[in-house]
Amino acid sequence: MNELKAQIELLNAMNKKLMQDAKILRLICETSNSAFLYYNYGENTLQTIANWDYFFDFRLTDMNDFPRFYEWAEARYTAPLREVLFLEKRGMKTAAIEVKARNSRMWVEIETNIIYDDMGKPADKIVRFKDVTKFNSQNDELSYVAYYDLLTGLYNRNYFVRLLGEFVCRAKEEKKTVSVMFIDLDDFRLLNDGYGIIVGDEIVQMFGQFLSDFENEDVIVSHFSADIYCIGIYDPCGERSVGAIYDKISAGLQKPFKLSGGLEIPIAASIGVAEYPEAASNTLELINCAEIVMFKAKASGKGKMQNFDGSILEDFLQNVNIENKLKGAVFDQNFMMYFQPQFHTSDRVLRGVEALIRWKDNTGKTIHPDIFIPIAEKNGTIVPIGTWVMEESIRLYAGWKEKYHYPMLISLNVSAIQYKQPDFVDKVMQILHKYDVSPEEIELEITETILIDDFQEITEKLETLRGMGVKISLDDFGTGYSSLSYLKGLPIDTLKIDKSFIDTVVTDENTRIITESIIYMVKKLGFETIAEGVETQEQFDYLTEIDCDNIQGYYLGKPMPPEEIEVLIQKTLA
Repeated sequence: MNELKAQIELLNAMNKKLMQDAKILRLICETSNSAFLYYNYGENTLQTIANWDYFFDFRLTDMNDFPRFYEWAEARYTAPLREVLFLEKRGMKTAAIEVKARNSRMWVEIETNIIYDDMGKPADKIVRFKDVTKFNSQNDELSYVAYYDLLTGLYNRNYFVRLLGEFVCRAKEEKKTVSVMFIDLDDFRLLNDGYGIIVGDEIVQMFGQFLSDFENEDVIVSHFSADIYCIGIYDPCGERSVGAIYDKISAGLQKPFKLSGGLEIPIAASIGVAEYPEAASNTLELINCAEIVMFKAKASGKGKMQNFDGSILEDFLQNVNIENKLKGAVFDQNFMMYFQPQFHTSDRVLRGVEALIRWKDNTGKTIHPDIFIPIAEKNGTIVPIGTWVMEESIRLYAGWKEKYHYPMLISLNVSAIQYKQPDFVDKVMQILHKYDVSPEEIELEITETILIDDFQEITEKLETLRGMGVKISLDDFGTGYSSLSYLKGLPIDTLKIDKSFIDTVVTDENTRIITESIIYMVKKLGFETIAEGVETQEQFDYLTEIDCDNIQGYYLGKPMPPEEIEVLIQKTLA
């Protein structure tokens, strides 16, 4: 009797323990934010456990109800979900998949575990359903930041390069082409500075939205940075050809962009196009070629599209090579000075000389100033170059003056970038003082283009220099669009008539009329005149006849090294 009682108490204790364990298991399941499905193969029974209603609005009674999962999930997950739910068909024990619900934002991780008996046959199946929406949302945000530009919603540069690389690999296998359109908004900096960064950002956004209309499985669009965009096109043809897309872009830019505040702003864009495999053999080279071609389009007038040409790349590489050599030449001051004489027309007596820089690179090749000066202005080396030219020219001039005491002028060309330096006036006067040269013996040449950016600032510096005695000469007169309007406000002493007039002054009546009018007008204003590029007796005789004050050109004197100028001075004094 006591033994039976003991057994009953043991069974009660065990039952209580099982109930407690079941309660704990149930609480764990219910608080885990998961649901479970259990299937017993031997008994063919199916049971759903825990938070089933949180995930699904349907119930399962047997295995025939499993297709309900395929209706619940987005269509793209049907096949992989079927494989995970029926692992036993492939003899697998465990696998998992993340599935997005068809009509909600929920992401669910579905993990299946199969328990096999000693004979290797499936005995039990447990499927766990876990909500991973929050985790996936965070991943989506990180992926968005990794792949998309936050301002425009377009692909960012890094992801575009990756996708374009896939285009190129695919094109290589399928013997197709890939085009890249590199797009830069014209004068965007002026818009950004003039209207403010908020307006600038809205322009970038609106143009990005406009370009996004071209996106499809074979066309990718990226916002690279600031006002730069890139379009990649796989197998361009028909509506996705470069020409078709460019026509649509051009048509879209015919009207101003209307911003949210009602402001209407016209936009233009320069576009460079390069194609694989013609222009480049890999992704980065393809983009670089398109960018180089874009700069060519911008330089040729903006608002245009330029297609890749081998000569464009060749010119670019040549400029890069020159730029690298130029930096070394600046450091070593590896330049030479030449001087072209100027003569009074009336008696052919030496008036003065114009200082001209010359440069031979380390191979001994002479590089023309028309090539390296624009590069120097672009990369900023024009400032040290200009300072060297000024000091070296005045140093040589001071030597001639001390040796021969011949009264003449030395003319110096000065870049707009030099004029804009805050210490430009002080630097000029310091160099003159250093070599004991009077300001009245110096003539600084300016071109109309330097006045475009800041007419008032440049003019004030010119007036300061002129007040100290320095003469000011306006070079290349007649080549700009509004030269006459500058004459009345500029503090100048001399006007140089551009060579383009002198070339045809003997043969073209219209050129003669313009040239005569310029000289008559300038003399009335009290300026001295110099005709550039005089190369023939006929040109000289004509300029003498119309009373041009001075000439400069190969007819009486080509550019010379310093020692030949000394010989010329000696002949003048003889």
